[in-house]
Amino acid sequence: MKFIIQHINFLYRTIALVLFCLFMASCTEQYAFQTNTFESIPVVQAILTNELKKQEIKITRSYRLEENGPAPEKGAIVYVTDSDNNSYEFEFEEFSGLYVSNSPFQAIPGKSYQLNITTKDGKSYSSEAETLTPVTEVQVEPKIETIDGQKGVQIVVTSYDPSSKSQFYRFEYDETYKIVSPDWKPNKLILDPSNPGPDFTYLTVPRDNGESRVCFTTKKSDDLMLISNVGLSEDRINLPIRFIDIKSPILYERYSIIVREYVQNLASYTYYKTLKNLSTSASLLSQVQPGFNYGNLKSNDNSDEKIIGYFEVSSVSSKRIFFNFRDIFKDDPYPPFIADCSQTLSLANCFTDKFCRGPQIYSIVTGAGREYVFFAALNNNTTYVFTPAPCGDCTKISSNIKPLFWID
Repeated sequence: MKFIIQHINFLYRTIALVLFCLFMASCTEQYAFQTNTFESIPVVQAILTNELKKQEIKITRSYRLEENGPAPEKGAIVYVTDSDNNSYEFEFEEFSGLYVSNSPFQAIPGKSYQLNITTKDGKSYSSEAETLTPVTEVQVEPKIETIDGQKGVQIVVTSYDPSSKSQFYRFEYDETYKIVSPDWKPNKLILDPSNPGPDFTYLTVPRDNGESRVCFTTKKSDDLMLISNVGLSEDRINLPIRFIDIKSPILYERYSIIVREYVQNLASYTYYKTLKNLSTSASLLSQVQPGFNYGNLKSNDNSDEKIIGYFEVSSVSSKRIFFNFRDIFKDDPYPPFIADCSQTLSLANCFTDKFCRGPQIYSIVTGAGREYVFFAALNNNTTYVFTPAPCGDCTKISSNIKPLFWID
């Protein structure tokens, strides 16, 4: 599913760059962009790996510029066959919008695999037969580096294939960081329902389950990171994949990253390389425009019919690491919290300050117990201080659901 998101992101980026160029060419008058000509083309993103799991395939349709985005192609018959005449059926999953295999399976060395699709309108498509690429183990290590005068931590990926049979690689990563709200308290204030006003009073109550001190944020890489070792003396990878500034708030508590290395064949590498080139402004502005980016999928009914996408059979190796700020930086000052918790406001200023106008923007805390509440109301008997809501409840900016893989 990870590569599916990357693929979609690149298609979005290409469309956005086209719109930007059109806008810059004529910026004196607003224009509602519309598609003049349109082909409804199936778009397939599929990868079969050597991981024993329920494999996933995404099928959508090309969409017009004025539309919000692609919709899943429902009602298709999807299955993968192998060279031993085994068949693996996929069913559409409403929750994810993906076709998911009915049972877990994995690509096996020495076998070939073919993707077969019949859409709800009866059109049939299939891929070329693909075999599993060699397996190469990946390692991940954080290192202190200074780039352009700025100190930080560089996440470095290494791998080595002594047989030099791998050669083509694609990388992706997910990073997750822990957020701990520094001004969190176990209780909050609510309006006393027995006193509707005008002189409001408050009750101290425990926080709801939805309000939390500890949260976790996960972000995915949004770039196609491709490497070819063809022509080099060694099939070795030493890739700086992610640099994090020492002042970045994501290092405030605990940080984790998982890197996946996909070994590709020449055809799949070329397809993704072309896709990457198509997503750059230089390609869009070139006088020599590229043609249709054909993958390894074709129509079984009409050789002239177009289909977008690639069925990739790839070995994958992954590595996850965890570290705290002090694991890397022994003496440096901690980075700031993700929100500026020093920007507190007194009650007197709050009702004239523009930052207090919006709902659920600031928390109210008592001067003595500092219990939090997420609305503003005047109470002449208590002194209140306002603080940015994330400083007291991290669910305002993140999720309090702890990932299954997380290790403290």
